[in-house]
Amino acid sequence: MNSQFPQRSPIALQQVPLLVFGAGAISSAEEHLRALGIARPLVVATRSSRSHAERLHPNAIIDAGIHREPTLEDFHRLLQYAQTVAPDAIVGIGGGSALDVAKLLAALADGSQSLAEVWGIGNLAARRLPLVCIPTTSGTGSEVSPNSILLDEAATAKRAVISPHLVPDAAFIDPELTLSVPPHVTAATGLDALTHCVEAYANNFAHPLVDTWALDGIRHIAGHLVAAVQAPDDIEARTHLALGSLYGGLCLGPVNTAAVHALSYPLGSRHHIAHGHANAVLLPHVLRFNASAAPQRYAAIARALGAPEYASAMDSARAGVAHLYRMIEETGLEMRLSALGVAESEIPSLAAEGLAITRLMRNNPRSMTQRDAEFIYRAAFHGREGE
Repeated sequence: MNSQFPQRSPIALQQVPLLVFGAGAISSAEEHLRALGIARPLVVATRSSRSHAERLHPNAIIDAGIHREPTLEDFHRLLQYAQTVAPDAIVGIGGGSALDVAKLLAALADGSQSLAEVWGIGNLAARRLPLVCIPTTSGTGSEVSPNSILLDEAATAKRAVISPHLVPDAAFIDPELTLSVPPHVTAATGLDALTHCVEAYANNFAHPLVDTWALDGIRHIAGHLVAAVQAPDDIEARTHLALGSLYGGLCLGPVNTAAVHALSYPLGSRHHIAHGHANAVLLPHVLRFNASAAPQRYAAIARALGAPEYASAMDSARAGVAHLYRMIEETGLEMRLSALGVAESEIPSLAAEGLAITRLMRNNPRSMTQRDAEFIYRAAFHGREGE
């Protein structure tokens, strides 16, 4: 293990008991529900995944009302509905928004705890309903993670529930389900998954068990993201993205993310910038800031990205940042916060909000001050001009 990150405590890997990966995996999900004897599952879906949801079970109760990052209002509406229809299992199918809501529903539908009681890490006591997750995007890795994120619109902030009880009983990852994802969504979700892998590898709590997933995830995503954006029906590229996303999700439980995610949350809660897009805008600038704290780690990330290697680790790390920026530009995502509705006058308050997410900031390889965070936001505000 890299001596820059000595692991000070044991690491816990809480895995999905059944994980099925590959083209056609959704058929295995149908078979799994039948084998469990599930009579009446509630399927939480997005509108675009409704047709897939309809094939899962003849008696499925389908709610396809999740069409954005989920809010407390979305969750409470579905919780009331779930308690009315009394399903014997919960299935999430769609992007990370649908999966996050499904996970919390499975845990809280019995009424033994309220949402207010389970915010944070380790406060969820149990989950009694069977839970199956089927992603239709390659991004959040929610189908294998212990995390669920909701937007608290009143507080203009994202809030998390993190618990091993949120890890699903089964996950079915079918790259064919991602073929219809539009290019801009493919880019944003793919870069979310890439950020998971990058931030798990360059992390104060990095661990060799997770390093393998993280670096391989970077290779799969960086090597095939642009191809999937430019040729959406390229099943080989889609399969590599799905695998990279899976690896990123596996990193979230034992190690989690860091400053990129913390700083991106205010952009999503205030301006509804898609989570993956917000990560993409910030990622090169945070990597440039962090590189001096762990040059060997960032040089390894650069190699996994496909950047040229130099004699010094720091030069290789810098080349990785430049390579990453060019790759993101090739996906067509806008890389300037100034063009995404963010006012420059907001930067100090955005920085303060991001720094307050200490559960992620504590993982960052380099300590970050208010001034540092503002510098990163300004660089992202101007794009290349701020480098």
